[in-house]
Amino acid sequence: MPALSDPRTDLKPPLSGASVASSAGATAAFSPLYQQIKGLILNSLRAGEWKPGESIPSETDLAVRYRVSQGTVRKAIDELAAENLLLRRQGKGTFVATHAEQQVQFRFLRLVPDSGTRGSEGPAQRNIIECRRTRANADVNRALALRSGDQVLQARRVLSFGGTPVILEDIWLPAAPFKGLTAERLANYQGPMYALFETEFNVRMVRAQESIRAVAASAAQATLLTTAVGTPLLSVERVAYTYHDEPMELRRGYYRTDTHHYQNDVS
Repeated sequence: MPALSDPRTDLKPPLSGASVASSAGATAAFSPLYQQIKGLILNSLRAGEWKPGESIPSETDLAVRYRVSQGTVRKAIDELAAENLLLRRQGKGTFVATHAEQQVQFRFLRLVPDSGTRGSEGPAQRNIIECRRTRANADVNRALALRSGDQVLQARRVLSFGGTPVILEDIWLPAAPFKGLTAERLANYQGPMYALFETEFNVRMVRAQESIRAVAASAAQATLLTTAVGTPLLSVERVAYTYHDEPMELRRGYYRTDTHHYQNDVS
């Protein structure tokens, strides 16, 4: 790992490996020092040096490790905490955020019951319809930045609340990082799917981009959601990313909204 030249001051040259090339590869821009430290911490998170739920070294230890000031490390950690990648716990330290924690579990689930709050219904009942290996089509290749002919895992499941099917999801994952994932493992895991990805496959979804539109339920969708053909559904297409903006999941969800609504907090 490249060292910074002067540990006594933050007026140091950028890390030699921290330049960011343009898409053409012709120019390079250098990021501020705390951003470089943030990038190095991200590299360690991506490599699994610190697992979800584990504490990371103290700011003092990281400052010594990277040969920068504690203030620079704190600024990098502040940004990672604001992005929900790290969690600060008063008097305990800083921990790698995990989808197994209550405050993170519903980060990507925006469907709320009309008569309650997000999560008030308890965990969803999950019915795994299928999980199979197949070749990605052009749309999936594009979304997941795969090459033509690459294999993916394709899963379909229905989430029910109070015994009523509410969400139908089609999910595509690159096959290589999820070797060994089966319908049985999906069905038997008791926690959130993203927590399964973390604990068993070392893949953590850190952000997502969604596109939303209204659609009419097809015959197959209506059957699985126990509703009428043509019923209005909310279609939510999500691409979830792991560290360094690497696309790792394409998910297309079809939501019934007769007893639920989509809620997004904007700040």
